[in-house]
Amino acid sequence: MEEKIYWLALHRTPGLGPRRFMELLQAFSSPREVWEAPERELLAKGLNPSLVASLSQWRRQCCLSEIEGELKAKGIKVTLLKEDDYPEELRHIYDPPPVLYWQGSRLPGEGLKIALVGTRKATPYGLRVALQLACELAEAGVGVVSGLARGIDSAAHRGALKAGGLTWAVLGCGVDVVYPPENRQLYQEIKEKGAVISEFPPGTPPHPGHFPVRNRIISGLCQGVVVVEAPSRSGALITADMALEQNRDVFAVPGPITSRASRGCLELIQQGAKMVTCTGDILSEYGFVIPDRSPSGGETRPPLLPGEEAVWPFLGDVPVHLDFLLSRTGMSPGDLGRLLVQMELRGLVKRLPGGFYQRV
Repeated sequence: MEEKIYWLALHRTPGLGPRRFMELLQAFSSPREVWEAPERELLAKGLNPSLVASLSQWRRQCCLSEIEGELKAKGIKVTLLKEDDYPEELRHIYDPPPVLYWQGSRLPGEGLKIALVGTRKATPYGLRVALQLACELAEAGVGVVSGLARGIDSAAHRGALKAGGLTWAVLGCGVDVVYPPENRQLYQEIKEKGAVISEFPPGTPPHPGHFPVRNRIISGLCQGVVVVEAPSRSGALITADMALEQNRDVFAVPGPITSRASRGCLELIQQGAKMVTCTGDILSEYGFVIPDRSPSGGETRPPLLPGEEAVWPFLGDVPVHLDFLLSRTGMSPGDLGRLLVQMELRGLVKRLPGGFYQRV
């Protein structure tokens, strides 16, 4: 633990980001050597004078024993970039966090992990879709990663927990800080089936600048990122951008063209993100065998009347919007509307608020 304490103390230096931290370790043989080096030696290594001044001031006021005591008292675990249990996917991003603080049963390990992210101001449609996608991914053995924020993030964690699966929350504050406060129960449940994770030291309060930074960890832990619902200017789109920079897959759930909450997703689809209309659209990208839903496959489907065959394949358990059905079937709004009413009366389709439909 002694070497780790020097690593943690150095990591907490004000103004020292992940890249500068790694530069310091490359300039010296160990974190302890950096911590104990006189200012003239730090400057001789070519370090920025303002950083040297910040480090010197921090060393005078930092108490190493207090760092260790706080971690033990709060039951917070620490994993360093150089250690074997550091998540392998995260280790290889451009600027991996040198330190991960976490509480829970396990860090993300081997196996497929998918991030589900989206707006805090989610619509009922977005919340339903996030919950269902996460639940079905977890049932398939996929780990679900998100950020514990209000809206889509919370629904994603709840969906994974509902299926008894693994889920991890990456925080924009210390792991001992519950934010938003109404998610306290969810926070505890996540720790039982995964972990809450942060690169910020214990006690760090949430700050607007922390959340874009933590998004690179959400995407970095995963093989793919699904944006469920997001307006044009959204933190979820920052996560998607970081996923692309990290060579991760980006998926987006379509929504109504009239919904502000779906504009960001529609823009992502226009830019080449894979559209998600069911969980199989995600799983098929990673070699999962998806049951054939065609008439020749194993699915038992009800007898369909003329015209209904053209609509049925595009309906499923995840609600889809009328605009999506129009684009897929090529029907006129009038013809499609009449078919959907007919199928609803026959008990095949359920109409949902906002112009969405799903199979019964």
